[in-house]
Amino acid sequence: MYHFVKDSFPKDFLWGSASAAYQVEGAYDEDGKGPSVWDNFSKIEGKTFKGSNGDVAVDHYHRYKEDVKLMAEQGLKAYRFSVSWSRVLPKGRGEINENGLQFYSDLVDELLKYNIEPIVTLYHWDIPQALQDEYLGWESREVIDDFTNYSKILFDKLGERVKYWVSINEQNVFITHGYMMASHPPGVSDLSRMAKANHIANLANASVIKAFREGGYQGQIGPSFAYGPAYALDTRPESVLANENVNAIMADLWMDVYAWGRYPKFVLKQFGKMGLDFDIREGDEELLKAGKPDFMGLNYYQSSVVTDMKLEEKLEQSGPNYSGKKGTAGQQGLPGLFKSAPNENLETTNWDWIIDPQGLRIAMRRISSRYDLPVLITENGLGEYDKLEGDEIHDEYRIDYIRKHIEAIQDAITDGVEVLGYCTWSFTDLLSWLNGYQKRYGFVYVDRDETDAKELKRYKKDSFYWYKKVIESNGNEL
Repeated sequence: MYHFVKDSFPKDFLWGSASAAYQVEGAYDEDGKGPSVWDNFSKIEGKTFKGSNGDVAVDHYHRYKEDVKLMAEQGLKAYRFSVSWSRVLPKGRGEINENGLQFYSDLVDELLKYNIEPIVTLYHWDIPQALQDEYLGWESREVIDDFTNYSKILFDKLGERVKYWVSINEQNVFITHGYMMASHPPGVSDLSRMAKANHIANLANASVIKAFREGGYQGQIGPSFAYGPAYALDTRPESVLANENVNAIMADLWMDVYAWGRYPKFVLKQFGKMGLDFDIREGDEELLKAGKPDFMGLNYYQSSVVTDMKLEEKLEQSGPNYSGKKGTAGQQGLPGLFKSAPNENLETTNWDWIIDPQGLRIAMRRISSRYDLPVLITENGLGEYDKLEGDEIHDEYRIDYIRKHIEAIQDAITDGVEVLGYCTWSFTDLLSWLNGYQKRYGFVYVDRDETDAKELKRYKKDSFYWYKKVIESNGNEL
Protein backbone atom coordinates (compact mmCIF):
# COMPACT_ATOMS: atom_id res chain seq x y z
CA MET A 1 0.00 0.00 0.00
CA TYR A 2 1.27 3.44 -0.99
CA HIS A 3 0.01 6.76 0.38
CA PHE A 4 0.01 10.21 -1.24
CA VAL A 5 0.07 11.80 2.22
CA LYS A 6 1.11 10.12 5.47
CA ASP A 7 -0.54 10.71 8.83
CA SER A 8 1.51 12.55 11.43
CA PHE A 9 2.71 10.82 14.56
CA PRO A 10 0.32 11.34 17.51
CA LYS A 11 1.16 14.37 19.67
CA ASP A 12 1.62 12.13 22.72
CA PHE A 13 3.73 9.54 20.87
CA LEU A 14 6.26 7.92 23.18
CA TRP A 15 9.64 8.44 21.53
CA GLY A 16 11.81 6.24 23.71
CA SER A 17 14.63 3.81 24.16
CA ALA A 18 15.13 0.66 26.21
CA SER A 19 17.36 -1.61 28.26
CA ALA A 20 17.26 -4.67 30.55
CA ALA A 21 18.53 -4.96 34.10
CA TYR A 22 21.10 -7.72 33.60
CA GLN A 23 22.48 -6.05 30.49
CA VAL A 24 23.13 -2.62 32.00
CA GLU A 25 23.02 -2.52 35.78
CA GLY A 26 26.04 -4.45 37.02
CA ALA A 27 26.34 -4.41 40.85
CA TYR A 28 25.37 -8.06 40.65
CA ASP A 29 26.03 -8.77 44.34
CA GLU A 30 25.68 -5.34 45.94
CA ASP A 31 23.18 -3.91 48.42
CA GLY A 32 21.52 -7.23 49.19
CA LYS A 33 20.86 -8.44 45.64
CA GLY A 34 20.58 -12.20 45.22
CA PRO A 35 21.91 -14.13 42.22
CA SER A 36 19.77 -14.61 39.12
CA VAL A 37 20.03 -17.53 36.72
CA TRP A 38 22.00 -15.29 34.35
CA ASP A 39 24.53 -14.37 37.03
CA ASN A 40 25.41 -18.07 37.19
CA PHE A 41 24.76 -19.22 33.61
CA SER A 42 27.09 -16.61 32.12
CA LYS A 43 29.95 -18.01 34.24
CA ILE A 44 29.71 -21.46 32.62
CA GLU A 45 32.62 -21.87 30.24
CA GLY A 46 31.68 -21.57 26.59
CA LYS A 47 28.18 -20.20 27.11
CA THR A 48 28.86 -16.55 26.20
CA PHE A 49 31.14 -14.70 23.80
CA LYS A 50 34.63 -14.59 25.34
CA GLY A 51 33.14 -15.41 28.73
CA SER A 52 31.46 -12.01 29.02
CA ASN A 53 28.97 -11.42 31.82
CA GLY A 54 26.89 -8.74 33.51
CA ASP A 55 28.75 -8.47 36.80
CA VAL A 56 29.64 -4.88 35.94
CA ALA A 57 27.81 -4.51 32.62
CA VAL A 58 27.81 -0.75 31.94
CA ASP A 59 27.41 0.12 35.64
CA HIS A 60 23.99 1.74 35.25
CA TYR A 61 23.26 0.90 38.91
CA HIS A 62 25.82 3.47 40.02
CA ARG A 63 25.56 5.80 37.01
CA TYR A 64 21.81 5.98 36.47
CA LYS A 65 21.69 9.73 37.14
CA GLU A 66 24.37 10.32 34.51
CA ASP A 67 22.49 8.12 32.05
CA VAL A 68 19.10 9.73 32.72
CA LYS A 69 20.63 13.17 32.27
CA LEU A 70 21.82 12.05 28.84
CA MET A 71 18.29 10.80 28.08
CA ALA A 72 16.95 14.21 29.02
CA GLU A 73 19.52 15.91 26.81
CA GLN A 74 18.39 13.75 23.91
CA GLY A 75 14.78 14.58 24.68
CA LEU A 76 13.48 11.06 25.29
CA LYS A 77 9.77 10.90 26.04
CA ALA A 78 10.00 7.37 27.49
CA TYR A 79 12.55 4.93 28.87
CA ARG A 80 11.79 1.25 29.10
CA PHE A 81 13.80 -0.66 31.70
CA SER A 82 13.40 -3.94 33.53
CA VAL A 83 13.48 -4.72 37.23
CA SER A 84 15.83 -7.41 38.50
CA TRP A 85 13.55 -9.77 40.44
CA SER A 86 16.42 -10.95 42.65
CA ARG A 87 17.42 -7.37 43.47
CA VAL A 88 13.98 -6.82 44.99
CA LEU A 89 13.48 -10.35 46.38
CA PRO A 90 16.91 -12.01 46.72
CA LYS A 91 15.30 -15.44 47.19
CA GLY A 92 12.47 -14.79 44.76
CA ARG A 93 9.93 -14.70 47.57
CA GLY A 94 9.77 -13.72 51.21
CA GLU A 95 11.66 -10.76 52.63
CA ILE A 96 11.96 -7.65 50.47
CA ASN A 97 15.38 -6.12 49.88
CA GLU A 98 14.48 -2.50 50.54
CA ASN A 99 17.76 -1.23 49.05
CA GLY A 100 16.94 -2.91 45.75
CA LEU A 101 13.36 -1.70 45.69
CA GLN A 102 14.48 1.84 46.50
CA PHE A 103 16.88 1.83 43.54
CA TYR A 104 13.98 1.43 41.12
CA SER A 105 11.91 4.01 42.98
CA ASP A 106 14.79 6.47 42.71
CA LEU A 107 15.22 5.66 39.02
CA VAL A 108 11.53 6.36 38.36
CA ASP A 109 11.77 9.66 40.23
CA GLU A 110 14.85 10.65 38.27
CA LEU A 111 13.08 9.95 34.99
CA LEU A 112 9.98 11.87 35.99
CA LYS A 113 12.14 14.82 37.04
CA TYR A 114 12.95 15.21 33.34
CA ASN A 115 9.42 14.35 32.14
CA ILE A 116 10.53 10.96 30.81
CA GLU A 117 7.78 8.34 31.01
CA PRO A 118 9.01 5.16 32.74
CA ILE A 119 7.96 1.90 31.05
CA VAL A 120 8.65 -0.86 33.56
CA THR A 121 9.28 -4.44 32.48
CA LEU A 122 8.57 -6.89 35.29
CA TYR A 123 10.52 -9.82 33.84
CA HIS A 124 13.37 -9.76 31.34
CA TRP A 125 14.81 -13.29 31.63
CA ASP A 126 16.57 -13.09 35.02
CA ILE A 127 14.54 -15.30 37.36
CA PRO A 128 16.15 -15.62 40.81
CA GLN A 129 18.52 -18.58 41.06
CA ALA A 130 16.89 -19.50 44.38
CA LEU A 131 13.62 -20.33 42.61
CA GLN A 132 15.42 -22.27 39.91
CA ASP A 133 17.14 -24.31 42.61
CA GLU A 134 14.02 -24.77 44.72
CA TYR A 135 11.49 -25.85 42.11
CA LEU A 136 13.02 -25.44 38.60
CA GLY A 137 11.66 -21.95 38.06
CA TRP A 138 9.25 -21.79 35.14
CA GLU A 139 8.69 -25.55 35.28
CA SER A 140 6.69 -25.33 38.51
CA ARG A 141 3.27 -23.78 39.05
CA GLU A 142 4.64 -22.30 42.26
CA VAL A 143 6.23 -19.59 40.11
CA ILE A 144 2.77 -18.22 39.23
CA ASP A 145 2.11 -17.01 42.76
CA ASP A 146 5.72 -15.94 43.31
CA PHE A 147 5.82 -13.88 40.12
CA THR A 148 2.44 -12.34 40.90
CA ASN A 149 3.42 -11.41 44.46
CA TYR A 150 6.71 -9.90 43.22
CA SER A 151 4.81 -7.87 40.62
CA LYS A 152 2.32 -6.61 43.20
CA ILE A 153 5.23 -5.31 45.30
CA LEU A 154 6.26 -3.18 42.31
CA PHE A 155 2.69 -2.11 41.54
CA ASP A 156 2.30 -0.95 45.14
CA LYS A 157 5.64 0.85 45.25
CA LEU A 158 5.65 2.44 41.81
CA GLY A 159 2.03 2.28 40.67
CA GLU A 160 1.15 5.93 41.27
CA ARG A 161 4.09 7.03 39.13
CA VAL A 162 4.23 4.41 36.33
CA LYS A 163 1.62 4.35 33.56
CA TYR A 164 3.05 1.59 31.36
CA TRP A 165 4.00 -1.92 32.43
CA VAL A 166 5.42 -4.80 30.40
CA SER A 167 4.57 -8.07 32.11
CA ILE A 168 6.95 -10.55 30.46
CA ASN A 169 9.60 -9.84 27.84
CA GLU A 170 10.06 -12.21 24.89
CA GLN A 171 8.63 -15.35 26.42
CA ASN A 172 9.11 -17.06 23.08
CA VAL A 173 12.84 -16.36 23.25
CA PHE A 174 13.70 -17.38 26.81
CA ILE A 175 11.52 -20.50 26.57
CA THR A 176 12.86 -21.78 23.23
CA HIS A 177 16.48 -20.85 23.95
CA GLY A 178 16.31 -22.17 27.48
CA TYR A 179 14.46 -25.44 26.93
CA MET A 180 15.04 -26.35 23.28
CA MET A 181 18.30 -24.76 22.09
CA ALA A 182 19.99 -24.92 25.52
CA SER A 183 21.64 -21.55 24.89
CA HIS A 184 19.88 -19.71 27.74
CA PRO A 185 19.18 -20.80 31.32
CA PRO A 186 18.45 -23.48 32.35
CA GLY A 187 20.38 -24.74 29.32
CA VAL A 188 18.45 -27.92 28.52
CA SER A 189 17.09 -29.43 25.33
CA ASP A 190 13.81 -31.10 26.20
CA LEU A 191 10.67 -30.32 24.19
CA SER A 192 8.38 -31.81 26.83
CA ARG A 193 9.80 -29.54 29.53
CA MET A 194 9.64 -26.62 27.11
CA ALA A 195 5.91 -27.10 26.41
CA LYS A 196 5.04 -27.26 30.11
CA ALA A 197 7.27 -24.31 31.06
CA ASN A 198 5.74 -22.22 28.28
CA HIS A 199 2.22 -22.94 29.52
CA ILE A 200 3.18 -22.04 33.08
CA ALA A 201 4.75 -18.78 31.87
CA ASN A 202 1.48 -18.01 30.08
CA LEU A 203 -0.43 -18.58 33.31
CA ALA A 204 2.00 -16.39 35.24
CA ASN A 205 1.66 -13.60 32.68
CA ALA A 206 -2.14 -13.78 32.87
CA SER A 207 -2.06 -13.89 36.67
CA VAL A 208 -0.02 -10.68 36.85
CA ILE A 209 -2.32 -8.85 34.43
CA LYS A 210 -5.35 -10.09 36.39
CA ALA A 211 -3.77 -8.83 39.64
CA PHE A 212 -3.11 -5.46 38.00
CA ARG A 213 -6.78 -5.15 37.06
CA GLU A 214 -8.08 -6.32 40.43
CA GLY A 215 -5.72 -3.97 42.27
CA GLY A 216 -7.17 -0.96 40.50
CA TYR A 217 -3.74 0.31 39.46
CA GLN A 218 -3.55 3.12 36.92
CA GLY A 219 -2.13 2.76 33.46
CA GLN A 220 -1.75 -0.03 30.94
CA ILE A 221 -0.10 -3.43 30.93
CA GLY A 222 0.82 -6.00 28.31
CA PRO A 223 3.49 -8.54 27.33
CA SER A 224 6.34 -7.86 24.94
CA PHE A 225 6.67 -10.38 22.12
CA ALA A 226 9.61 -10.96 19.77
CA TYR A 227 7.88 -11.13 16.41
CA GLY A 228 9.44 -11.39 12.99
CA PRO A 229 6.88 -12.16 10.28
CA ALA A 230 7.72 -14.93 7.86
CA TYR A 231 7.39 -14.80 4.08
CA ALA A 232 6.95 -17.67 1.65
CA LEU A 233 10.05 -18.26 -0.49
CA ASP A 234 7.99 -18.50 -3.68
CA THR A 235 4.43 -18.88 -4.96
CA ARG A 236 4.36 -22.66 -4.80
CA PRO A 237 1.47 -23.72 -2.54
CA GLU A 238 3.96 -25.81 -0.55
CA SER A 239 5.93 -22.69 0.37
CA VAL A 240 2.77 -20.76 1.19
CA LEU A 241 1.66 -23.59 3.48
CA ALA A 242 5.10 -23.65 5.14
CA ASN A 243 4.63 -19.94 5.80
CA GLU A 244 1.26 -20.66 7.43
CA ASN A 245 2.96 -23.30 9.59
CA VAL A 246 5.77 -21.10 10.82
CA ASN A 247 3.50 -18.16 11.63
CA ALA A 248 1.22 -20.44 13.64
CA ILE A 249 4.04 -22.08 15.58
CA MET A 250 6.33 -19.06 16.01
CA ALA A 251 3.72 -16.33 16.52
CA ASP A 252 0.11 -17.45 17.02
CA LEU A 253 1.16 -19.97 19.68
CA TRP A 254 2.01 -17.05 21.97
CA MET A 255 0.02 -14.03 20.88
CA ASP A 256 -3.29 -15.91 20.58
CA VAL A 257 -2.93 -16.89 24.22
CA TYR A 258 -2.05 -13.35 25.27
CA ALA A 259 -4.97 -11.77 23.42
CA TRP A 260 -7.65 -14.47 23.47
CA GLY A 261 -6.66 -16.83 26.26
CA ARG A 262 -6.58 -19.91 24.02
CA TYR A 263 -4.08 -21.92 21.99
CA PRO A 264 -4.41 -22.31 18.20
CA LYS A 265 -6.05 -25.66 17.39
CA PHE A 266 -3.48 -26.35 14.67
CA VAL A 267 -0.58 -26.01 17.11
CA LEU A 268 -2.22 -28.11 19.82
CA LYS A 269 -2.81 -30.92 17.34
CA GLN A 270 0.72 -30.84 15.92
CA PHE A 271 2.29 -30.73 19.38
CA GLY A 272 0.05 -33.58 20.43
CA LYS A 273 1.25 -35.68 17.48
CA MET A 274 4.79 -35.03 18.70
CA GLY A 275 3.85 -36.32 22.15
CA LEU A 276 4.05 -32.89 23.77
CA ASP A 277 1.60 -32.13 26.56
CA PHE A 278 1.04 -28.59 27.84
CA ASP A 279 -0.52 -30.02 31.02
CA ILE A 280 -3.58 -27.79 30.74
CA ARG A 281 -5.67 -28.16 33.90
CA GLU A 282 -9.07 -27.12 35.12
CA GLY A 283 -9.19 -23.38 35.65
CA ASP A 284 -6.27 -22.62 33.33
CA GLU A 285 -8.40 -21.37 30.46
CA GLU A 286 -10.36 -19.11 32.81
CA LEU A 287 -7.14 -17.56 34.10
CA LEU A 288 -5.69 -17.10 30.60
CA LYS A 289 -8.83 -15.29 29.46
CA ALA A 290 -8.60 -12.99 32.51
CA GLY A 291 -5.18 -11.82 31.37
CA LYS A 292 -6.10 -9.88 28.24
CA PRO A 293 -3.55 -7.07 27.75
CA ASP A 294 -4.13 -3.38 27.05
CA PHE A 295 -1.55 -3.45 24.25
CA MET A 296 0.78 -5.84 22.47
CA GLY A 297 4.41 -5.03 23.02
CA LEU A 298 6.42 -5.70 19.87
CA ASN A 299 10.13 -6.42 19.74
CA TYR A 300 11.05 -6.38 16.05
CA TYR A 301 14.46 -6.95 14.52
CA GLN A 302 14.03 -8.99 11.36
CA SER A 303 11.72 -11.02 9.15
CA SER A 304 12.38 -14.50 7.77
CA VAL A 305 11.78 -16.57 4.66
CA VAL A 306 10.59 -20.16 4.69
CA THR A 307 9.79 -22.98 2.34
CA ASP A 308 8.56 -26.54 2.74
CA MET A 309 10.60 -29.31 4.33
CA LYS A 310 9.81 -32.94 3.55
CA LEU A 311 9.43 -35.42 6.39
CA GLU A 312 12.36 -37.47 5.18
CA GLU A 313 14.54 -34.45 4.46
CA LYS A 314 17.76 -34.14 6.44
CA LEU A 315 19.01 -30.71 7.40
CA GLU A 316 22.33 -30.00 9.04
CA GLN A 317 21.00 -27.43 11.47
CA SER A 318 23.29 -24.99 13.24
CA GLY A 319 22.69 -22.18 15.66
CA PRO A 320 22.54 -18.42 15.21
CA ASN A 321 25.57 -16.25 14.56
CA TYR A 322 26.91 -15.05 17.93
CA SER A 323 30.40 -14.21 16.70
CA GLY A 324 29.66 -11.29 14.40
CA LYS A 325 31.31 -13.08 11.47
CA LYS A 326 28.92 -12.48 8.61
CA GLY A 327 27.64 -15.57 6.84
CA THR A 328 28.03 -18.03 9.72
CA ALA A 329 24.35 -18.38 10.72
CA GLY A 330 22.95 -21.79 9.93
CA GLN A 331 19.73 -23.04 8.38
CA GLN A 332 16.92 -24.23 10.61
CA GLY A 333 13.71 -26.16 10.16
CA LEU A 334 11.15 -28.67 11.38
CA PRO A 335 10.62 -31.75 9.16
CA GLY A 336 7.16 -31.76 7.62
CA LEU A 337 6.51 -28.14 8.55
CA PHE A 338 9.06 -25.61 7.24
CA LYS A 339 12.71 -24.71 6.81
CA SER A 340 14.42 -21.35 6.57
CA ALA A 341 15.74 -19.85 3.35
CA PRO A 342 17.75 -16.72 2.50
CA ASN A 343 16.05 -13.53 1.38
CA GLU A 344 17.89 -12.52 -1.77
CA ASN A 345 16.16 -9.11 -1.84
CA LEU A 346 17.49 -7.76 1.46
CA GLU A 347 20.82 -7.11 3.15
CA THR A 348 21.91 -8.55 6.50
CA THR A 349 23.93 -7.32 9.45
CA ASN A 350 27.27 -8.77 10.50
CA TRP A 351 25.27 -11.05 12.78
CA ASP A 352 23.22 -12.24 9.79
CA TRP A 353 20.01 -10.51 10.85
CA ILE A 354 17.88 -9.51 7.86
CA ILE A 355 17.38 -5.75 7.55
CA ASP A 356 13.72 -5.35 6.64
CA PRO A 357 11.98 -2.10 7.70
CA GLN A 358 8.74 -3.03 5.93
CA GLY A 359 8.71 -6.22 8.00
CA LEU A 360 7.99 -4.02 11.00
CA ARG A 361 5.00 -2.52 9.20
CA ILE A 362 3.76 -5.99 8.27
CA ALA A 363 4.15 -7.21 11.87
CA MET A 364 2.18 -4.24 13.18
CA ARG A 365 -0.54 -4.71 10.58
CA ARG A 366 -0.91 -8.39 11.46
CA ILE A 367 -1.11 -7.70 15.19
CA SER A 368 -3.62 -4.90 14.73
CA SER A 369 -5.91 -6.80 12.38
CA ARG A 370 -5.75 -10.14 14.23
CA TYR A 371 -6.03 -8.89 17.82
CA ASP A 372 -7.47 -5.36 17.57
CA LEU A 373 -4.94 -4.13 20.13
CA PRO A 374 -2.73 -1.03 20.16
CA VAL A 375 0.96 -1.72 19.51
CA LEU A 376 3.80 -0.47 21.69
CA ILE A 377 7.13 -1.05 19.95
CA THR A 378 9.26 -2.06 22.90
CA GLU A 379 12.44 -2.91 20.99
CA ASN A 380 13.93 -2.23 17.57
CA GLY A 381 17.51 -1.42 16.72
CA LEU A 382 20.74 -2.28 14.98
CA GLY A 383 23.54 -4.22 16.61
CA GLU A 384 26.82 -3.45 14.88
CA TYR A 385 30.51 -2.75 15.34
CA ASP A 386 31.07 0.88 16.31
CA LYS A 387 34.44 2.60 16.15
CA LEU A 388 35.51 5.23 18.66
CA GLU A 389 37.50 7.90 16.80
CA GLY A 390 38.85 10.38 19.32
CA ASP A 391 35.65 11.13 21.17
CA GLU A 392 33.31 10.63 18.18
CA ILE A 393 31.37 7.67 16.79
CA HIS A 394 30.06 8.01 13.25
CA ASP A 395 27.23 5.46 13.03
CA GLU A 396 25.41 6.59 9.91
CA TYR A 397 24.40 2.94 9.30
CA ARG A 398 22.37 3.04 12.54
CA ILE A 399 20.75 6.33 11.55
CA ASP A 400 19.79 4.84 8.19
CA TYR A 401 18.39 1.71 9.88
CA ILE A 402 16.27 3.56 12.44
CA ARG A 403 15.12 6.17 9.92
CA LYS A 404 13.71 3.49 7.62
CA HIS A 405 11.99 1.72 10.50
CA ILE A 406 10.41 4.98 11.68
CA GLU A 407 9.16 5.54 8.14
CA ALA A 408 7.63 2.05 8.27
CA ILE A 409 5.92 2.93 11.56
CA GLN A 410 4.44 6.04 9.98
CA ASP A 411 3.26 3.89 7.08
CA ALA A 412 1.54 1.56 9.54
CA ILE A 413 -0.09 4.47 11.37
CA THR A 414 -1.38 5.76 8.04
CA ASP A 415 -2.63 2.23 7.28
CA GLY A 416 -4.73 2.42 10.46
CA VAL A 417 -2.60 0.81 13.19
CA GLU A 418 -2.79 2.41 16.64
CA VAL A 419 0.81 2.84 17.84
CA LEU A 420 1.57 4.06 21.35
CA GLY A 421 5.29 4.56 21.01
CA TYR A 422 8.68 3.45 19.74
CA CYS A 423 11.50 2.34 22.03
CA THR A 424 14.79 1.77 20.29
CA TRP A 425 17.17 -0.91 21.51
CA SER A 426 19.10 0.47 23.21
CA PHE A 427 19.92 3.82 24.85
CA THR A 428 23.48 3.02 25.94
CA ASP A 429 25.60 0.19 24.66
CA LEU A 430 25.14 -2.86 26.84
CA LEU A 431 25.91 -6.55 27.27
CA SER A 432 24.30 -8.34 24.34
CA TRP A 433 23.60 -11.57 26.26
CA LEU A 434 25.52 -14.22 24.26
CA ASN A 435 27.24 -11.71 21.96
CA GLY A 436 29.36 -9.86 24.50
CA TYR A 437 30.02 -6.11 24.28
CA GLN A 438 31.25 -5.92 20.70
CA LYS A 439 27.68 -5.95 19.35
CA ARG A 440 26.65 -2.37 20.06
CA TYR A 441 23.11 -1.00 19.87
CA GLY A 442 23.12 2.29 21.75
CA PHE A 443 22.94 5.98 21.00
CA VAL A 444 25.59 6.31 23.70
CA TYR A 445 28.89 4.48 23.32
CA VAL A 446 30.24 2.88 26.51
CA ASP A 447 33.98 2.37 26.38
CA ARG A 448 34.55 -1.20 27.51
CA ASP A 449 35.05 -4.63 25.97
CA GLU A 450 34.62 -8.27 26.96
CA THR A 451 37.77 -8.46 29.08
CA ASP A 452 38.16 -4.91 30.42
CA ALA A 453 35.50 -2.61 31.86
CA LYS A 454 37.97 0.31 31.62
CA GLU A 455 36.44 3.55 32.95
CA LEU A 456 33.04 2.92 31.30
CA LYS A 457 33.12 6.43 29.86
CA ARG A 458 30.07 7.53 27.88
CA TYR A 459 30.31 9.08 24.40
CA LYS A 460 27.40 10.39 22.33
CA LYS A 461 27.23 8.88 18.85
CA ASP A 462 26.08 10.71 15.74
CA SER A 463 22.78 8.82 16.07
CA PHE A 464 22.25 10.46 19.49
CA TYR A 465 22.01 13.90 17.89
CA TRP A 466 19.96 12.63 14.95
CA TYR A 467 17.32 10.97 17.17
CA LYS A 468 17.18 14.15 19.25
CA LYS A 469 16.00 16.03 16.13
CA VAL A 470 13.52 13.30 15.31
CA ILE A 471 11.95 13.65 18.76
CA GLU A 472 11.95 17.47 18.66
CA SER A 473 10.11 17.37 15.34
CA ASN A 474 7.77 14.52 16.44
CA GLY A 475 9.00 12.43 13.54
CA ASN A 476 8.70 15.11 10.88
CA GLU A 477 12.45 15.53 10.46
CA LEU A 478 14.07 12.22 9.58
